[in-house]
Amino acid sequence: MFLEQLKLFRLPSPPAEVKARHLLIGGRIIDYRLKSGARQLSMTIDERGLRISAPRRISQGEIESFVQGHGDWVLKKLDELAHATRPRHLTIKEGTRLPLLGGEAEVRVLPGANRVRWIADTLILEARPEADLGQLAKRALQKRALTHFGERLDHFATRLELVPPKLSLSSAHTRWGSCSEESGIRINWRLIHLPPHLGDYVVAHEAAHLIELNHSKRFWAVVGSLYPEWQAARDELKQRATSLPII
Repeated sequence: MFLEQLKLFRLPSPPAEVKARHLLIGGRIIDYRLKSGARQLSMTIDERGLRISAPRRISQGEIESFVQGHGDWVLKKLDELAHATRPRHLTIKEGTRLPLLGGEAEVRVLPGANRVRWIADTLILEARPEADLGQLAKRALQKRALTHFGERLDHFATRLELVPPKLSLSSAHTRWGSCSEESGIRINWRLIHLPPHLGDYVVAHEAAHLIELNHSKRFWAVVGSLYPEWQAARDELKQRATSLPII
């Protein structure tokens, strides 16, 4: 199977149980959480703070030296998050507002049998008392994404004079989309949070792979014929990836 994937963003992995620690950086005491057993030493910063993943063989001193070596970056990112206007980790409840295709959707929670429905841009969660509202919201967003991106794929495939291939959704943390000769096109459902023109670029990119299953000059010419502003959209996607909500 030959597979082309659109590598454009990385989302943080789901939270794991880690140990809380702290160290001094630039005169400031910074809390962090350490997870052992990783393949390589790395760190991530989001609303939960600084998190470090490290192999078990690495000493505490080596870990702290690594963080100190990136101290300016750590302080800068923590300050940026402290002044952010919208938290990325969203708790789904009555009144929560979710970014949706350049606008916002408001969540309403009603008693029910764990069903979801849309009334315009209002998301209705009919939930049992013990329901996971986050999972219900994801289900509704994915349903909306499949409809929206299915329509856009039909549009671009028609322009290429092709029969639209099978469309499915992805929850990948490192891909916006992919195209396979065997399984068709996969689009990351989280694009539903972003303005429509960015989703259009990703769908056009994957549709172009139906003609050129590579990233040659011919491929980019096809992309340009479908979406002339593809370079600006690609750059904007990279910037917006860090603001996607996490449910």
